[in-house]
Amino acid sequence: MVDSTNSIYSSAGLRTYEDANRTTGRSKNDLGQEDFLELMVAQLRNQDPMAPMENGEFLSQMAQFGTVQGIGELQNSFESFSSSVSSGQALQAAGLIGHYVLADTDKGTLAEGGQLEGVINVPASSPSVKVKVYDDVGQLVREVDLGGQASGDMTFVWDGTDDDGNVMSAGAYRVTAEATYEGASEALNVMMGSQVSSVTLNPNGGMSLGLVGGDTLEFSKVKQIL
Repeated sequence: MVDSTNSIYSSAGLRTYEDANRTTGRSKNDLGQEDFLELMVAQLRNQDPMAPMENGEFLSQMAQFGTVQGIGELQNSFESFSSSVSSGQALQAAGLIGHYVLADTDKGTLAEGGQLEGVINVPASSPSVKVKVYDDVGQLVREVDLGGQASGDMTFVWDGTDDDGNVMSAGAYRVTAEATYEGASEALNVMMGSQVSSVTLNPNGGMSLGLVGGDTLEFSKVKQIL
C-alpha cells in the first residue's frame, strides 16, 4: 500500500514527507522555496483542463509564499541587528569599569577613607534642605542642614563622618533628602554616584552594572558618567 501510494505521488511529480526529509534533512513542518515550486508545478500538471487555475489565483499563491518568506528573512535580519546592538552596548558598558556613574538610586558605597557624592533635585526654592545618611541596618549616622536652596539640581558631598565627627567604616549607605515647603517636609529625589566594578549581560537583553561594595544597578538607571 505504501509503495503504491509513493508511486502515485511520483507520477504526479510529488514527494512524500518521508522522501523529502530523507533528501533534505528538514523537518516535516518546513516548506522551502524548492518544495513550494514543486507543489505549484504538480498543481498545474494535475489541474482540471475544464477549469484551469486562473492567473490571479496563481499569482495570489505566489504572493502569499513570498510574503511568508520575506517575513522570515526580516525576522532573521532583526535578530542579527539586535545581537549587534547588544554587543555594541556591552562594549560601551565595559568601558565604564573603574569609572563613577550617577544613577537614580539612593544607595551608595563608601570606600575606606573616601566620601559619597550625589545630586538632589529641588523642584522649587526651599528655605531648608536636609540630607540624612543611614548605614546598612537603617541607623541614622549623619544629618546635614544645607540651608535654603534654589530650585534645580544641587550636588552634595558626604565626607564619611557621623554627627560626632567619627570616621565611618567602609560599606553601603543610604542617603535621603527633604525640603521644607510652607512648614511641611517633602521628600526629594536623590541620585548617587557609584564606582563600576563589572558589567553583566542579562538574559532579557538588558545589562547590569556591578558596583564597588557588591550592589548591582540596571544600566538604564545611569543618568550621567562622572
